[in-house]
Amino acid sequence: MKKVYLLIIKAFIKPFIVTFFIVMFVLLMLFLFKYIDDLIGKGFEWHVIVRLLWYASATNVAMALPLAMLLSSIMTFGNLGESYELVAIKSIGVSLQKAMRPLFVLVTALSISAFLFSDYMLPVANLKMGSLLYDVRNQKASFLIEEGIFNNTIEGYAIRVQEKGKDGRTLKNVMIYDQTGPNGNPSTTLAKEGIMYKTNKDRTLVLELKDGVRYEETSGDKGYNPRERFTRYRFKATEQKFPLDDFEMKRTDENLFKSNYAMLNLRQLKLYRDSTSRQADSVAKAIMPFIAPSYRLFSYVQPPTEPIKSVPDYKGNISEIFHNTEKSAAVSAALNEARSVTETLTGRSEEYLSIQKTIRRYIIEYNRKFTLSVSCLLLFSIGAPLGAIIRKGGLGLPVVMSIIFFLIYHIISTIGEKSAREGTMSPIVGMWIAIAVLTPLGIFLTYKSTSDSALFDIESYKQAFIKFFKRFKKNKG
Repeated sequence: MKKVYLLIIKAFIKPFIVTFFIVMFVLLMLFLFKYIDDLIGKGFEWHVIVRLLWYASATNVAMALPLAMLLSSIMTFGNLGESYELVAIKSIGVSLQKAMRPLFVLVTALSISAFLFSDYMLPVANLKMGSLLYDVRNQKASFLIEEGIFNNTIEGYAIRVQEKGKDGRTLKNVMIYDQTGPNGNPSTTLAKEGIMYKTNKDRTLVLELKDGVRYEETSGDKGYNPRERFTRYRFKATEQKFPLDDFEMKRTDENLFKSNYAMLNLRQLKLYRDSTSRQADSVAKAIMPFIAPSYRLFSYVQPPTEPIKSVPDYKGNISEIFHNTEKSAAVSAALNEARSVTETLTGRSEEYLSIQKTIRRYIIEYNRKFTLSVSCLLLFSIGAPLGAIIRKGGLGLPVVMSIIFFLIYHIISTIGEKSAREGTMSPIVGMWIAIAVLTPLGIFLTYKSTSDSALFDIESYKQAFIKFFKRFKKNKG
């Protein structure tokens, strides 16, 4: 038995590791394609990109692990079935469930590890990636001068170079628009040639210009007239410096992101949910004191001194009680009261709905940490019997079947989560609906694999169709 268990475990571990890293690579490529515009042309150092990819790979475990579990289990039992090793195992009296026992223990251990990862490591990875990605997306593009194109990346300046030398430093026909002067009056500098270099640890750009002229517009000594004075300076050589501090990547304090849903563990999610629930209760209780003064029934505080006699019901129009001169004032006062109550209820209801949405997000993230582990067990229980039924190994049919079943799981899970966020479905139901729907499928496939069913055998369906056609032809004849 130990040899059988070792055979099955070895047959599972290699495909699992390979498929896991393949899926991780594909997800990282999708991540790069999504944020490629935010990464290109900003002059990031290599370690910034590596850190971002490392954090992104940690956040992709929630999708890569269940898919790798499904694909590797199909491949493992498909290979064993294709090489008739499952038949040999059954021939010595070992059932499929008994043969799957060591793998079930291994997958359970992986699921527990996935739960611990999602509770302890994933919030930290989300925090690191979220703060770094925020800084990356807000980083200015690196300063780059191209021939014949105005560069506006330095605030207050527009620089154009007609031609650049092969060394990248020599410039010809330089034009600089400077709008940093007083009153917004621009100055223009033209130079036939120049040299560009950086100093102060690449924090300052220096342009040494030669044989040029500078034009400036300034207001006169009396009154306000921006075109009253026009000055022209000619120079043989001059030097102009531009600060490049804005092009350095500045890190944002990570504490600003710590209260986000995906960056909290189970204990923190429960704490935030409880505090937010108390906030929602206080908002709901505070509505009545705001609208009570608008209703005389609630604002009447002095009890009557004499017994109230029974008054017959008034069946006429209430406007008949008022005089003609008082009707307009009464209607206007009533409209103002109604408008005030409506605005109060609208504002308070929007605040209450916003708080309820926040509570739902906390509940969703709380349940997500459990669904990751359970989904690994579920997809293994689907993939293992499915591989034993189709009896095909490799990367052909197993990949197709795994993608189909994973897409079914992912689509149902996505729809349920979206419905839970919008409030059309309970957060608990929305996060567990995919598992609840696919669990009967796993039980059904396990039953079929135990009974050696030809569920995906095309020849069996072909023979059944031929028999049905012959019987139909015989009955017709």
